[in-house]
Amino acid sequence: MNNLTAKDIDVLSHVLSAESMACKKARIYANTLTDAALAQEMDRIACAHAERFSALCSILGGKA
Repeated sequence: MNNLTAKDIDVLSHVLSAESMACKKARIYANTLTDAALAQEMDRIACAHAERFSALCSILGGKA
């Protein structure tokens, strides 16, 4: 189990919020863009943010 301090949890919480927001924005952009290549790139970026979000969640959950 991870020995996370209150400060660690606070920082991770802020980073989780940022990753979540970045993922949501990238998905909106991917669905809004008319250029297929740019839309695909935004979707790739959204997936990367979602993966980081999941990794951070697992750290907070003690699974990392």
